[in-house]
Amino acid sequence: MITLSDGTTTLELPGDFDWPDEYTWQSVVQDAGYTLTGALVVETATKQAGRPITLVGADDRAWVTRADLEQLRTWADIPGQELTLTLRGTSYTVLFRHQDTAIDAVEQILFVEDPAAGTYYSLTLRFMEI
Repeated sequence: MITLSDGTTTLELPGDFDWPDEYTWQSVVQDAGYTLTGALVVETATKQAGRPITLVGADDRAWVTRADLEQLRTWADIPGQELTLTLRGTSYTVLFRHQDTAIDAVEQILFVEDPAAGTYYSLTLRFMEI
């Protein structure tokens, strides 16, 4: 189970989202350049924040209801909204990555009597750890 909370409201998300950028983050940043004398200058530091966390659903799993999608949109529409994401037993303080598309949603319709009850969405959620 994955949870997302603003401290007041907690949203439970399916636990079968993929996290494709889990191991692409590098906490070390480095810059190298040459001085006018030709000497190499290397500066290295640890990044303080900004780790991307992208959660990707699929057409056959990790679906959310329309109500859950509306809650996600509500949070995404608040500039600077900090959320606590609990994923794989670890909690992260995150913001939506608005420099990318924060939320991609694709409607998945189940054929049931009440169309509203059968409307689910597969999602891609883009966060950054702060």
